[in-house]
Amino acid sequence: MKVIPMTCARTVSPRMSDDLPKTADAVVIGGGVIGTSIAYHLAKKGFGRVVLLERSYLASGSTGRCGAGVRQQWGTKLNCLLSVDSVRAFERMDDELSYSRSIEFKQGGYLLLAYTQREADQFKENVGLQHKLGIPVSLLTPVEAREIVPILNTAGIHLATFCPTDGHANPFHVTYAYATAAKRLGVTIHTFTEAYEIRTESGKVESVRTNKGAIGTKVVINAAGPYSGVVARMVGLDIPFYPERHQILVTEPVEPVLGPMVMSFSRRFYCQQTPHGSFIMGMGDPKEKPGFSVTSTREFLVEMAEEITKVLPPLGELSVVRQWAGLYDMTPDAHPILGSTPCEGFYLACGFSGHGFMLGPVTGKLISEIVCDEEPSIDIHGLDLGRFERGELVIEPSVV
Repeated sequence: MKVIPMTCARTVSPRMSDDLPKTADAVVIGGGVIGTSIAYHLAKKGFGRVVLLERSYLASGSTGRCGAGVRQQWGTKLNCLLSVDSVRAFERMDDELSYSRSIEFKQGGYLLLAYTQREADQFKENVGLQHKLGIPVSLLTPVEAREIVPILNTAGIHLATFCPTDGHANPFHVTYAYATAAKRLGVTIHTFTEAYEIRTESGKVESVRTNKGAIGTKVVINAAGPYSGVVARMVGLDIPFYPERHQILVTEPVEPVLGPMVMSFSRRFYCQQTPHGSFIMGMGDPKEKPGFSVTSTREFLVEMAEEITKVLPPLGELSVVRQWAGLYDMTPDAHPILGSTPCEGFYLACGFSGHGFMLGPVTGKLISEIVCDEEPSIDIHGLDLGRFERGELVIEPSVV
């Protein structure tokens, strides 16, 4: 593979506001793709004065550390519906948000590999569901899979599935696109502003206290990613949720040799080539314990290299540029928690279990509809906080 010389791409963050307002109609906590999408959609609906708080810089948390894949191949109807809506949004995002650059949305597809009979049976069931929802997915033999990815080692593969409209986008550009569009609509964004207390009165939100002052508000949306549990406890909520470290690496850039994202759930890996030529890849670790650590380890590097070179052998020739870790915000059923809570005016948009980036567009739309007392455009009753108490969990099987 021919190595491409690396260049330094400069990404400019939208200008932030310095003066913290005394009051707001809504405060969004979290400056990743979820928070900026919610702020944009609320402003688009003319909800009033919307303020977004981020304790560091935009996309500094899980959004900026993610693999940035966007897929519609899921095992539950809810996740399929959410992802289809988000893919449509990604396809038109540059135009809709009048973004002067590009979110770099590349629809090279996702190739999912089944290495066990149980997994193959699950894939067949998934594809049946996906076809009913209009998702253009194909079941493939190992030989057909190699036609799509010529460098693929097909040893041990039972079958594969492929959706050509799945893809990858730049998480920083997506976040900045939402942020700049939100600011044009009147949203004020305050970075390096940490919310440390939410005051309530008679079970209703009254204000948010930050390191730069207090904001009186009746509405707070919790989009704090892996720190959403911390924020929820500010109003006395203990949500079934925990942060979990996931590690990732990127290689030097080379000429294009891999179109789709290649993923295996049973072998816990994903790998894709970005538009710039680098390979981004990661692995889940079943031994990982809950926690906020984002350090990366030598053990991950070794295991990742051993695994990916078995599946995509030519990648063994590449040099690793760097590695890092981010946090998944995990729920017991691997579905997000969306909507209102027992504390009036306090809303949740968290628990995406590693899939927040790809569901960011639809989440912003749905939360804005709920906050505005509108009927959600997708029936997300099964994603409310109360499902855990009711015991109405539907486990998503297709998670790395």
